[in-house]
Amino acid sequence: MNQNPSTSSCFRTDINGLRAWAVAAVIFYHFGIPGFSGGFVGVDVFFVISGFLMTGIVVASLERGHFSLLAFYLARARRIMPALMALCVVLLALGWWVLLPVDYAALGVHAVFSLVFLSNIRFWREAGYFDAASHEKWLLHTWSLAVEWQFYLLLPLLLMAVWKWRPGRRPLGMAMAVVLLISLALSVVTTPLRPTAAFYLLPTRAWEMLAGGMACLLAHRGILTARQRNALEAAGLALVIGAMAGFDTASPWPGWHALVPVLGTVAVLLAARSASPWTGHAAAQWLGTRSYSLYLWHWPVMVALGYLEWQTEAPAVAAGLALTLVLGDLSYRLVERPAQMQLGRLRQGWGGAVLLGMALVVMAPVLGIRANDGVAGRFSAAIDMMSAESKNINPRRDECHSDKGGNSSPSCLHGGQHLSAIVIGDSHADAVTTALAAAVASATDGIMQWTYGGCPALPGVSASPAFKEAQATEGYACGEFMDWTMRQLDAVPGNVPVVVVHRLSFYAFGEPDPSKVAVPLVFFSQLHALATPEFLREFTAKVTDMACLMAKDRTVYLVRPIPEMPVDVPKSMSRALLFGQDKDISISLAAYHQRHAFAWAAQDAARDRCGVRILDPLPYLCPQGRCQGARDGRPLYHDDDHLSEYGNKLLVPMFAEVFQSLGGGMPDPHHSRMKNQPGFFR
Repeated sequence: MNQNPSTSSCFRTDINGLRAWAVAAVIFYHFGIPGFSGGFVGVDVFFVISGFLMTGIVVASLERGHFSLLAFYLARARRIMPALMALCVVLLALGWWVLLPVDYAALGVHAVFSLVFLSNIRFWREAGYFDAASHEKWLLHTWSLAVEWQFYLLLPLLLMAVWKWRPGRRPLGMAMAVVLLISLALSVVTTPLRPTAAFYLLPTRAWEMLAGGMACLLAHRGILTARQRNALEAAGLALVIGAMAGFDTASPWPGWHALVPVLGTVAVLLAARSASPWTGHAAAQWLGTRSYSLYLWHWPVMVALGYLEWQTEAPAVAAGLALTLVLGDLSYRLVERPAQMQLGRLRQGWGGAVLLGMALVVMAPVLGIRANDGVAGRFSAAIDMMSAESKNINPRRDECHSDKGGNSSPSCLHGGQHLSAIVIGDSHADAVTTALAAAVASATDGIMQWTYGGCPALPGVSASPAFKEAQATEGYACGEFMDWTMRQLDAVPGNVPVVVVHRLSFYAFGEPDPSKVAVPLVFFSQLHALATPEFLREFTAKVTDMACLMAKDRTVYLVRPIPEMPVDVPKSMSRALLFGQDKDISISLAAYHQRHAFAWAAQDAARDRCGVRILDPLPYLCPQGRCQGARDGRPLYHDDDHLSEYGNKLLVPMFAEVFQSLGGGMPDPHHSRMKNQPGFFR
C-alpha cells in the first residue's frame, strides 16, 4: 500500500493498476456500494504487494552488498508519515469544531497510536473491525498501516540474518516459506477462536506479505510465454474479483478464506503483464499512484457521513465518493510527492530528525486533548450535558464490576453496612446497582454487588468464541464466576433477597439488528450457530433452573429486560443538537415485546415453577406506549442499552418493592455464616 511505484527505476504498471483495483474495492465496500460485499479483501491485496516490493528492495540491496537498515526504515517513513500526519492534523482541527468531548478524546488517543504504528493493537483491544462501534473511529483504517510498518521492521532483520548465515535467494526463500507456513497455520487456527486478534495482529497477517515476498523470489526463476502470462493474470484477477464479490462480513477473516485473494494477487504479480488492459489503462494508473492517499482519506469521509446520519442516502454517498477522489488527489500532489522529494534531498540523519520533529509537533496537542478528556466547554451547556451522560455510570464500576477471572468478585457493599439485598448479573445489573441501593428502607441498609461483564446469571453457561473475542479481554470466565456466586450465596442468610438483572435476549439473539441473523452468543450443552427452538428450550430451562436454585431458601426477584435503544443515546442526541436539531430516540412497546418475548416467557416459567417474583421496568421507562431514550431532554442511557445514573433512578420505586416486603430485621454482614468465607468482603 505504501511503496510508491513512480519512484522506482523498474516501474511496473501492472502493480500500480492492481493497487487501483484494491483501493477501489475497499472504498466501494466501505461506502456500501452493491457488489462489493467482500471489498475489504483489497487490504489483503495491498499486503501481498507490499511484501513483494519490500522483499525486492531488501534482496536487491543485499545482493549488491550495501544494504542499509536505517536507510530502509527512513525510506518507508518518508513514504508513509507525511500524509498520515497531515490527515491527523486536519481531523484534529476539524474535530475541535464538530466533535463532542468523548469523540474528540477518542480521536486524540487513536491519533497517537496511529502515528507510532500501534493502532492495530489499540483497535484489537477495543472492538472488532466489522462491529458497528468501529464505524465511528476516524482512524480505524490505520490498523493496516501499523501491520505493514511492523512487517517492515522485522522483514529486513530476518533476511539479513539468513543472508549472513548463508547468502543466496534459495536460503532466503526457505526461511520465508517456513515463517509463512507458521503464520498461515496460526491464522487458520486463531480466526475462529479469536477473530478480532486474527484480523488485526501481525502474526496472523504476516503470511500474506510473505506470500508477496515469495512471489518476488520466484519471479525470475522461469520465463513464461505470452499466453501463459495472459492465463495466469486472468486466473489471478478472477480469484481477486471473486473474493471481492463473494465474501462478506460473515466470512471468518483472514483464516483460509484469505488464501483466495492472496493467491490471486500472487498470480497477477507473477504474470507481470505491464501492458494489460485490466491494469494498464489511464484510470487504473491514476488511481494506483494515488492509492495511499485515497485510502487515507476515504475512511474519514465515510465516518463523517455516519456522523451526520447520511450514510444510507444515495446523493450523500455519491458526494462522499467524489470528495474522496478530490482529497486523495490533493493529498498526493500537495503532501505525498513534495514531502517525499524534499525529505529525500536531506542527509539521512536530518531527514529522520525532521520526521521525528513533525511527529512530536502533531502529538503534543493530541496528548493535551486526551489529558483534558476531549476539552469540554467548546459547545453549549445543553450539548455538554447530553454528551457527559455517556460517562454518567456507576461511580464504582471499575472497582466493583468484574470483566475477567471467574473465581471471585470484589463483593462491593453499596450504602450502609447492614446487608439487605444482593444484585447478581451482568453489566445491566451493574448499571442499576445504585438505583437498588437508593431504594433501601434505611440509611444503614446496603446492597451487595456481584456482577460480571457479559455474563448471564445461568448455570453451565459458556460464551461462543465470537462473543469471547468481542469482550476484548483476556480470562473471560462466566461459568466459573457463576459457580463462585452460588457457593458464596450458600453462606448468605435466607432472609437476604437476590435481585437478578441480565440482558437475556442479547445472549440468545445478539444485538437487536433486524438486518442480521439472530446468532446465540452463549451455549450450554452444545454450540449453536442459530437461535433454534432446541437452543431456546434449553436456554429457558437454564433460566428456570438457576432462578429456582437461588429461590430454594430465599426470595428471588427477576427484572424484566431493560429496553434497548437503536442508537447510542447521548452521542446521537448531542450530535443532533450540535447541528440544531432535536432528536427523539425511542422504541415502541410492540418492538420491545417482539424482541424480548422469549425472555419474558423464560422468566414467567421460573415464576410459575418456584414462585420467584418479577420486577417490571416498563411502567417507569415506557410511558404512553413507547420506551424512551431520554426524559426532559436528558438521556436515560449512557450508551444504547445501559441505563445511566440519571436514568436508573426512575427504577427506584420498582426496586422499593424488594425492601417493602422485608419488614426490617436485616442480618449483620458479619453474621457467623459469612464471616469465615474468604473473599466475601473486601
